[in-house]
Amino acid sequence: MNVDPIQHLVRPASRSPGGALVLIHGRGADARDLYPLLDILDPERRLVGLCPQGPLALPPGGAHWYVVQRVGYPDPATFFPTYVRLTEWLDGIEAEHGVAIDTTIVGGFSQGAVMTYATSLGSNRPQPAALLCFSGFIPQVGGFEVDLSDRAGLPVALGHGTQDPVIGVEFGRAAKKQLEAAGADLVYRESPMGHSIDPGFLKTLGPWVGKVVDAFEANRPDRI
Repeated sequence: MNVDPIQHLVRPASRSPGGALVLIHGRGADARDLYPLLDILDPERRLVGLCPQGPLALPPGGAHWYVVQRVGYPDPATFFPTYVRLTEWLDGIEAEHGVAIDTTIVGGFSQGAVMTYATSLGSNRPQPAALLCFSGFIPQVGGFEVDLSDRAGLPVALGHGTQDPVIGVEFGRAAKKQLEAAGADLVYRESPMGHSIDPGFLKTLGPWVGKVVDAFEANRPDRI
């Protein structure tokens, strides 16, 4: 299926990239919102950085990935078309930048975290190298399934504010429980804050991303 391409920003790697870091913005923001985090998470620019932009323009403004009707349950009529566009874009990263999904770290905030879970854990989707999810939830949509039967060793970092009035911390805790049961290698942080990303947690994730990159670069065929 050919669909309209997703608009996105690119932060080049400092050399031929060993992989990619994809950061997906939240509701009402745009591709520029998480772009500064690329250098925080990957300060040596070992990865090509990519920030896609939601294809929907909805009230009260900005870009969106789906219509919010009920937290935890994205609107199917808008979720599925966006899901198709975003997965096709993700699947095209290898052709465009020469990096495979298993050397790609995917992350996001709020709606971006929801789309990270959907595109990375959806049934029959290829698994990325790692996930970074802030203030989101694993979506429940009729006709859509996530596969949490076996995610043994998948590096996942989750952060959520205990005072989040938009997506309550119980959603972060539920995702933690599900991913732990699936065998993911989980880093989880709750912070005394609202619907935002904890800067202190971000500082700890730069070395975490570095270790993920070390692991998949060590397994590259040209290193053996």
